[in-house]
Amino acid sequence: MSDTQQHEEHSSPIKTPKQLITIIVLALVVPIIIIILLVNMVAAGNAPVAGSDALGPEATAKRIAPVAKLEVVDASGPKVFKTGEQVYKAVCAGCHTAGVAGAHKFGDTAAWAAPIKTGLDAMVLSVVKGKNAMPAKGGNPSLDDFEITRAVVYMTNAAGSNFPEPVAPVTPAK
Repeated sequence: MSDTQQHEEHSSPIKTPKQLITIIVLALVVPIIIIILLVNMVAAGNAPVAGSDALGPEATAKRIAPVAKLEVVDASGPKVFKTGEQVYKAVCAGCHTAGVAGAHKFGDTAAWAAPIKTGLDAMVLSVVKGKNAMPAKGGNPSLDDFEITRAVVYMTNAAGSNFPEPVAPVTPAK
């Protein structure tokens, strides 16, 4: 090779001592921060979401609760009538609380005004036979007409009517 060839010098991107110190500090600190973040991410993967009680004992009890309950009743015993509120909570609330399928919402005075004008007997007959999306007897064929009347009185009185509480029928002694 001849002396006339030029030698290329390699230059470093680090030109000053300040740049060298910065690179060394970053080379130590950045991997440590990444490791800490990864550890937090892995450890937090098993924790439930903040405010969630999905793994609590009450939530677990609800998930494993039986779908249906069996109630044994003595058929020869006297019939114990449910109150209007009990019938409402057991049968009617599913639709009338939220207004599902066009059902009048519980306590909505404006919505109940027209049915109340038809009278108690007409409303009870509509419930017994079924009306629109509501099945006969609200879907519970074991309800007595008296219990249905109590439920209608309970719901309409909450919406502004003043129907008297029906008197329980006398059951014959056996």
